[in-house]
Amino acid sequence: MFAKAVKRSSKGKSEGEKPFWISYADLMTAMMTLFLAAMAVTMVAITHKVRQVENKEVVRAKQIKQICSNIQGRLAGDGVVQVDCEDNRISFGEAGRFGHDDYHLPPAAGPALARLVPVVLQAADDPLGRKWLKQVVIEGFTDTDGSYLYNLHLSLERSEWVMCLLLDPQRNTDLSLAPQQLQRVRDLFLAGGVSFNGAKSTKDASRRVELKLQFYGSDTDSAQARPVFQVMATDRCMLR
Repeated sequence: MFAKAVKRSSKGKSEGEKPFWISYADLMTAMMTLFLAAMAVTMVAITHKVRQVENKEVVRAKQIKQICSNIQGRLAGDGVVQVDCEDNRISFGEAGRFGHDDYHLPPAAGPALARLVPVVLQAADDPLGRKWLKQVVIEGFTDTDGSYLYNLHLSLERSEWVMCLLLDPQRNTDLSLAPQQLQRVRDLFLAGGVSFNGAKSTKDASRRVELKLQFYGSDTDSAQARPVFQVMATDRCMLR
């Protein structure tokens, strides 16, 4: 009799606890549903943002390609100036080669630059150019002869010599630019030696100059103000 009473009492307690556990389970289910819904909304928002960024990058890449292609098209058939729109580089073949331990370019470099510079300035002043084209870096390369610091100095001189051909009328009589164009060259072109970091298969081919087109990383970067240089009546090359 006593055993039966105990059993009945235990059963009654279990039946009394059921509503509590059912309510708790419903609450947890509801919270899990809300969590999953919030995660789904977050994932959709992130996916949308990623797609927006990807679309902007695709548009940027296409527009940069168009800038380079415009330069390439305007110089098609030049025979000397070579525009590579995969690496955004401009080279000059033999006209852009330096002699051993020398920073002077051959005479053919002057006319080649005279053909190239107006085209680059025109592309830079187009709507897409103003939006994306950041600068044109003049890279002077050396071979592997000599020490690192010696070659670094030589590569800087080679880059500077190209700037001399662009800005000093006495160094390049083939290039005649208006004052406004000369100012654009000062704003846009940058001399930056790179030593022998891009050595070619031969030492003769390594001693060269190339122009590297650099672009802004986003459309907001292009709104940043460019540095303003003092305008001089004439620029004089410091190299002999």
